[in-house]
Amino acid sequence: MAAVGTPTRRQEGREKVSGATRFTADLELAGLLQVQLVLSHLASGKIRSIDVAAAREVPGVVAVLTGSDLPHSEAAGPDQPLAVDRVFYTGQPIAAVIATSETAAHDGAAAVQVDLEASIPVTDADMAMSASSPQVLDVDEEASEEDASIHGAASSAESAPVERPRNVSGVASLKRGDVAAALAGSDEVIKAVYSVAGVHHSPMEPHVSMVRPEPDGGVTIWAPTQGPFNLRDEVAKTLDIPAYKVHVVSMPVGGGFGGKVLLLETVLAMLARKVDRPLRLVLTRQQVFAVAHGSPGARFELEVGAKRDGTLTGLRARFHYDNGATAGWHAGISSSFLAGTYRWPSYEITGFEVSTNKTPVEAYRAPGAPQTYFALESAMDELAQRLGLDPIELRLRNAVREGDPAGDGNPWPRIAFIECLEAARRHPLYTAPVGPGEGVGVAAGSWGGARTPSAAGCRVEPDGTLSVTIGTPDVSGATTGLAMIAADAFGIAVDRVRIQTADTGVAPFGPIAAGSQSTYSLGGAVHEAAAEARRQLLEIATEELEAAPEDLEITDGRVAVRGVPDRFVEITQLVALSTEFMGRYRPIQANGRSAVRAASPQFTVHIARVRADAETGDFQLIGYAAIQDVGKAINPPEVEGQIHGGAAQSLGRAFGEQMVYDSDGMLRTGTLLDYELPTVDMMPSVDISLIEVPSPVGPLGAKGVGEPPAIPGAAALANAVSRATGVRVRDLPIDRSKLVH
Repeated sequence: MAAVGTPTRRQEGREKVSGATRFTADLELAGLLQVQLVLSHLASGKIRSIDVAAAREVPGVVAVLTGSDLPHSEAAGPDQPLAVDRVFYTGQPIAAVIATSETAAHDGAAAVQVDLEASIPVTDADMAMSASSPQVLDVDEEASEEDASIHGAASSAESAPVERPRNVSGVASLKRGDVAAALAGSDEVIKAVYSVAGVHHSPMEPHVSMVRPEPDGGVTIWAPTQGPFNLRDEVAKTLDIPAYKVHVVSMPVGGGFGGKVLLLETVLAMLARKVDRPLRLVLTRQQVFAVAHGSPGARFELEVGAKRDGTLTGLRARFHYDNGATAGWHAGISSSFLAGTYRWPSYEITGFEVSTNKTPVEAYRAPGAPQTYFALESAMDELAQRLGLDPIELRLRNAVREGDPAGDGNPWPRIAFIECLEAARRHPLYTAPVGPGEGVGVAAGSWGGARTPSAAGCRVEPDGTLSVTIGTPDVSGATTGLAMIAADAFGIAVDRVRIQTADTGVAPFGPIAAGSQSTYSLGGAVHEAAAEARRQLLEIATEELEAAPEDLEITDGRVAVRGVPDRFVEITQLVALSTEFMGRYRPIQANGRSAVRAASPQFTVHIARVRADAETGDFQLIGYAAIQDVGKAINPPEVEGQIHGGAAQSLGRAFGEQMVYDSDGMLRTGTLLDYELPTVDMMPSVDISLIEVPSPVGPLGAKGVGEPPAIPGAAALANAVSRATGVRVRDLPIDRSKLVH
């Protein structure tokens, strides 16, 4: 029986649930010292002085280092390893205390005296763009295309020049047709403002890394990173050493979601080389909220026009992202989603990347998509109500199809948006009668998907099992799916395949585990490597059995002549022949490579049913469904698991998750007591429907899976609450007090 498509348990699951898995915090090294950071207590200010004398006297403290002790660029900015001259957000690292124990490091950090001259912080993106606003960053930073591209959806092209307001690092603008005329000629126009709060990844595992300086001037890094090669290259660049001297050992990732590519590893590497000792840095939960880069908040002003029959006429969108103390890159992605999801005859889209005195932001599962689709799908729901149309019918009349122009102007490939919408329209959760106080909401989402050239190695072990080596860590069960692909390509049971992620010194090149690309980018390389290993094995068996390769088959741990079961040779014997002293057969050592040249966009539709109390504003999510095109489900239960998790994260944005800063730039939701993660009692069972429209270029027809389920949930829930209460929800998270009427 083929492995691909057959439900299979995760290979590393038993170790994780039994506690046998060793995370970075579990490791010990000879001579290991602990690091604790001293963080800024102000959002903006000038550093007058840093007094470390008392800290150096704390028992167990080995060293106290500041920004002036480490190499830094002359231009001051928030990207310095440790702050020099100025601080730009509360939580910015200023100094590092190195000690023999975590307790001593914490005590030493508490003894460091930092004298800051406060400046007026800019904590609101709208205010930041006003001409009278203080300048957030000392130098003009540009939005990064590279940061966007590694997550699979870079697009920041300007079709027309747009003047940049103050504190704006980048502009995305797209235009087609005459929007003013289109909206003026519309029978109905929805004009509204939608806002989405910034949220945090909140992984179960706090940030932790270890670095050991090596005798050759290089370093070895142990980290739960999603992108070991990205981390290697950044550290090599920072230390000004060849990349081969940086070995990154990928450790199990206790939750990443885009936030664990690299964070403080470069700082730790610089500190380790300075004191010439191995170091470990562990952030507390409160420090994770303050230092680790979350997802940006956003504000969208939309005008959506339509004819009376539901035909869309035009879209005008003006929006911005609050990127904290950095240049952002989400606006281009949002512009593509806004322009390319529905058949707009005309549109005018302008997005701004805004800098404020808050912790810098980064990618968070489907970066830019949850914010964009909350606004777009809420507006579509309002339009459907205004027109008296079924909300799915409105979408079906206007949804993009194969050949229609996407946001970048190129034609959409084969997509399954229509299939997802039609499946949603038939779903019992959508068709069941609506009871008193109930409301049903629907929302769609899409993701382009990342892709990166990849390689894999494969060999047959002496016991007849298959070892596949890759360079991409497993953050979502992807290695089990890769093992299934290898098992089918080679011809053995999946439990006879082992996938291992090697360190960057020896691993084949692999992509970052982000952008829904692990299987999509690596699957072809793994398949090719396993198929080549099979060919090499049969090459030996051909001589041993005196039969042509096409007449041989692998079954039950042996190679046999097809139709003649008594003529066989054990795989273990063939391996022994290829490794014996003075042997005549070459070892079975295969490689595979892949470079998927085109994306396979994924679409999804979510349905939410709620019951609300108009007197109290309370509501309960009583039913939820997710319909998603996955191309080909390599391991169906794991695909469903990804959709469950993504839906929960998407709904968390509506239930209560938000990064709340006060006017001084201090984070007020920086603990798990204040940051409202959804709990199990808030989540109903998620009914999942997998739509399989195979990708023409993905491995075995597979498409990315992880990003789409995290996109439309907040909009679906908000639309359901709006219909149940009669009060339109336009802000996330949902404020229950505003639902009372």
